[in-house]
Amino acid sequence: MNAVRWGLLSTARINRRLIPAIRESKRGKLAAVASRDPQRAKDYAREWDIPQAFGSYQDLLESGEVDAVYISLPNHLHTEWTIKAMRAGIHVLCEKPFAVSLKDVDEVIRVQQETQTAVAEAFMYRHHPQTKLVREFVNSGKLGAITAVQGIFTFRMGERARSPESLNVRMVPEFGGGSLWDVGIYPLSFTQYLLGGPPHSVSGSQVAGPSGVDEVFTGQMKYQINGGKEVLAQITGSFNAPYHTKMEIIGRDGHLEITRPFNNITRAAKVVFTDSKDHTRKLKVPRKSLYLGEVEDLHEAILDGKKTLISLQETRDHVLTALALFQSARAGEVVKLVDLDQGR
Repeated sequence: MNAVRWGLLSTARINRRLIPAIRESKRGKLAAVASRDPQRAKDYAREWDIPQAFGSYQDLLESGEVDAVYISLPNHLHTEWTIKAMRAGIHVLCEKPFAVSLKDVDEVIRVQQETQTAVAEAFMYRHHPQTKLVREFVNSGKLGAITAVQGIFTFRMGERARSPESLNVRMVPEFGGGSLWDVGIYPLSFTQYLLGGPPHSVSGSQVAGPSGVDEVFTGQMKYQINGGKEVLAQITGSFNAPYHTKMEIIGRDGHLEITRPFNNITRAAKVVFTDSKDHTRKLKVPRKSLYLGEVEDLHEAILDGKKTLISLQETRDHVLTALALFQSARAGEVVKLVDLDQGR
């Protein structure tokens, strides 16, 4: 194999971000799309110039026409179709959140070890040069000892998406909806990337909407790193505010602010270092298509035998931390991750 044939499981809106990335990549080609509605699949294939259309997800997996799939289904279907794809010998790039329970993510890990397929969670920002630049700057020591991390991702959910007649999947509890799984997971994952893993304990608070999902979620995460040194992190996700994203890493000798840490990393994006004397300096951010990196990463895993940038253990840590935050919000108490992981 010298090129990866891609299939799309669903016709979700997010596909329009990945389709150009597949076509921009040197070793990938878009081969097929599947929908539960055969006519919808045909219309979508015609609209996006995709060679094959399938009227069921399973038909695509059994077709022999694809080597990898991008799963952009509602959150509660991620595990089911990731496992079905792996068992069909097909590699997987699955949208975040990869799973909404530890049982599910552990089953994916088990099947991946059994099938030896390449599987990765689709956090596109992790593959952008800006993210690597930020981590290298933090690790350089220029900020001094890190004391706190703050992250935010908000956008306003439209009224139509909230109405019972056209309720958005993000607003349905049984579909794994809510602001933490949808947008709060971005600052959560970025924090864990910077600090090297999951926190020791968490405290979460949420504001639920009429459908029952968290429309606003704020979490505090306590880390114990470098021999017990404590670092606090705060994250916020919301469906009830204008679009806004930010990450800020605060150290004893300065702080680093990233204005577009997750998406829309265009020329308007800024990474600004402010030192202890309040002098500021903008870091130069290399330019790259935002979604291209995650496509190329899976190509390297499939064609070159490399490990994916985001490991399944890192993905498990994302899920574990989010579940701990939910439990804390429900119980109104601090939750230690080791207790949740061990079922205590």
